[in-house]
Amino acid sequence: MLWELQFVQLVLNLGNMQRKHYKAPGHRTMSQDNKVKTTESSPPAPSKARKSLPVLDPSGDYYYWWLNTMVFPVIACFPDLQHSYLVAWLVLDYTSDLLYLLDIVVHFHTGFLEQGILVMDKGRISSRYVRTWSFFLDLASLVPTDVAYVQLGPHTPMLRLNRFLRVPRLFEAFDRTETRTAYPNAFRITKLMLYIFVVIHWNSCLYFALSRYLGFGRDAWVYPDPAQPGFERLRRQYLYSFYFSTLILTTVGDTPLPAQEEEYLFMVGDFLLAVMGFATIMGSMSSVIYNMNTADAAFYPDHALVKKYMKLQHVNRRLQRRVIDWYQHLRINKKMTNEVAILQHLPERLRAEVAVSVHLSTLSRVQIFQNCEASLLEELVLKLQPQTYSPGEYVCRKGDIGREMYIIREGQLAVVADDGITQYAVLGAGLYFGEISIINIKGNMSGNRRTANIKSLGYSDLFCLSKEDLREVLSEYPQAQAVMEEKGREILLKMNKLDVNAEAAEIALQEATESRLQGLDQQLDDLQTKFARLLAELESSALKIAYRIERLEWQTREWPMPEELVEADNEGEPGEGTSKGGEVRTGQEGTPCPK
Repeated sequence: MLWELQFVQLVLNLGNMQRKHYKAPGHRTMSQDNKVKTTESSPPAPSKARKSLPVLDPSGDYYYWWLNTMVFPVIACFPDLQHSYLVAWLVLDYTSDLLYLLDIVVHFHTGFLEQGILVMDKGRISSRYVRTWSFFLDLASLVPTDVAYVQLGPHTPMLRLNRFLRVPRLFEAFDRTETRTAYPNAFRITKLMLYIFVVIHWNSCLYFALSRYLGFGRDAWVYPDPAQPGFERLRRQYLYSFYFSTLILTTVGDTPLPAQEEEYLFMVGDFLLAVMGFATIMGSMSSVIYNMNTADAAFYPDHALVKKYMKLQHVNRRLQRRVIDWYQHLRINKKMTNEVAILQHLPERLRAEVAVSVHLSTLSRVQIFQNCEASLLEELVLKLQPQTYSPGEYVCRKGDIGREMYIIREGQLAVVADDGITQYAVLGAGLYFGEISIINIKGNMSGNRRTANIKSLGYSDLFCLSKEDLREVLSEYPQAQAVMEEKGREILLKMNKLDVNAEAAEIALQEATESRLQGLDQQLDDLQTKFARLLAELESSALKIAYRIERLEWQTREWPMPEELVEADNEGEPGEGTSKGGEVRTGQEGTPCPK
């Protein structure tokens, strides 16, 4: 087993060497500067490229599959397994050790994110890895405790308990798998059952080891004496221990009463573990059920509220049945009507890419949207609203105001007469209708009114695009708006629904209105200019008046004061009278008068 110690020492030296040779970016020694100066004037000499292991992306596929190879720890406490299959057992042990050694090498070649960028420098990767607890746990799990086999023999698997320090890799592999699988709830249940099985397995191994320590068959609680017929087989030993451990951890009962202190402590520990396991199982199952209900509520509308509403409002049974059938169709055929709410948490650009990959092929079939800019189609895809119609339901009726257009994704619709029976045409997947009503085309004789009755023959899935959404998008693309209007005009000409004279009159009226608006804008500009000029003149006059008043104040200060005011200043405050003791009070003219 000395080769394991040598290999661990080699791994430590490898990490130290990588840290020693690592230099910060931009740092160069004097010898390196001299080398740069000499090589600038001479052509570079050919050098052999040294091959090295690539750096793995922690979110990539190679790293993910490597984690899946590290989730199979092998340990057992049954001595017959080592006696009967010693060679196979040793091969499994040291194959696992080899995988653990390779895992350390993989750690030295696994990048990490720094400010959102994957670091590929092996020196920095090694320096970061050797400073983490994971590095010390990995080394501790490879301590060659097998050296004790020389004294105790190869039939003591408890010497390899330090390999359990690799359990965090199991949890990491499960977390990666849960984010990658298409069925996360099913995987959570499977993971929970696997945890339960592993805990029972480990507990059964501890039970058998404790029975061996206390003595087989010493009392009714421990494992029976292997000398009895049937109890000496390895399969019976494992199944009996697994069954006994299951009874304890599930608190079912029907277990023999413990007789010794060690047995009591084992039972108490298992009961506490069972309580914690029961709480964990209940919490996990509740979380899974809640997630499933939340997913259903997000994908499909809540029919319970609608059913209760119809019951309270006494809606007739036939209409209630149609509503129930509509909900049932959505669930059975996995139809979603609220894609916007489902994708709302994605970034806008990523949400657009998802919507484009799903619906762009359908939108590009529409004639008026062909040859449009790709960015325009991407924004229109985000505005599409999926709708599902039941058999016999009218999508639109003749004379209705058209506020949206429809694109048929799946199903068949019929253009019917007013009686609802006579069919003029059948529209299938990929066709569209109502596109003319959402574009304001001058001279459209039908206006924004529907010109036909459209009824769903079966369950039909449509995409709806409203006039407001189209107008909002086209406001940023005036050229595309002009192209779409021209295509719509061509369609109306083919249908004889375009009044050329009315179009010309409307264009002339629009031009006249625009010219009047331009005239009003010019007059408004002139008025603003005159108003600004008046304000400037008013400010100038106000400044002049203020200057003249200030100049007059300075001039009046130089005038001589009357003698009466001087005497009043000497006796008291000038211009004021008093009410006591011979004080003087002035009148309105400023002359003093006796009290």
